[in-house]
Amino acid sequence: MQPTASRVTRRALIAGGGAVVAAAAVAEAVNLRWLPGRSSMYRALGLNGQPGRIPDVTPVPTTSGSFVSKARDGRTVGWTIAAPESSEPLPIAVALHGYGGSHRTFFGNGLGYDRFLAEHIAHGGAPFAVAGVDGGNRYWHRRADGDDPGAMVLDEFVPMLEQHGYDTGRLAFTGNSMGGYGALRFGGLLGASRVRAVAALSPALWTSAGDTARGAFDDAEDFRANTVLGRQRDLDGIPVRIDVGNGDGFEPAVRTYVDGFTTKPTGGFEPGAHDAAFWRRMAPAQITFLARHLHA
Repeated sequence: MQPTASRVTRRALIAGGGAVVAAAAVAEAVNLRWLPGRSSMYRALGLNGQPGRIPDVTPVPTTSGSFVSKARDGRTVGWTIAAPESSEPLPIAVALHGYGGSHRTFFGNGLGYDRFLAEHIAHGGAPFAVAGVDGGNRYWHRRADGDDPGAMVLDEFVPMLEQHGYDTGRLAFTGNSMGGYGALRFGGLLGASRVRAVAALSPALWTSAGDTARGAFDDAEDFRANTVLGRQRDLDGIPVRIDVGNGDGFEPAVRTYVDGFTTKPTGGFEPGAHDAAFWRRMAPAQITFLARHLHA
């Protein structure tokens, strides 16, 4: 019976070895994007790195309010501004939320920028303000039904910030996911004469209309009119930082976008998913980048 047992063991080992090789081949095919499931694989294998933590410090003060937006067809739009005490007008970064977010996304227990900013200033960093505003789930551009969160930001919210005493001559845009796309879009629309910096967290980008998420654009024509791919030159003269995780489903399109710059953006690709854990980990570097260029 011993030879039979030995043969069974060898067969099991051969079969097991074949399964390992097959699994490795599948994993590599997923990693190379030949098969779907890359984000799930990175998460299951623990390849997304350590989660970022909101610092345990007293946050800079925040103020919230709302206004009725003509650009958004009379919708009431909420806003929040996080700003340290200052005797002079502060430069300001407009923070655009992702899908399902709100004007509160970047503050409090969301992404905690009011605390990250306080820590940055406590360590000697240059002060600035961060402002969030409600854009709905409309991907920060005019839609066929007339709702235009892009015009709301540029034509209503930014002037309101100036009326509140902020130095919109030193203006930056940041955002996560859908908001990262919006930040890149707004930077390109206004150009270097108006925008000091753009910092995008995991921007929601697609290389073709057929790949887009439902509701992101009205149709293929809307996508072509508003995509930022192919329009990298619109950001010439503006310092750009883009951070995205290797386990993020948007990583392939973002990489294509980044490769289209003559001067590559700051930031890059590192372990991380499309989630708050990654965005919080990137927050200190993003804030340092914004502060440097808002005070340049």
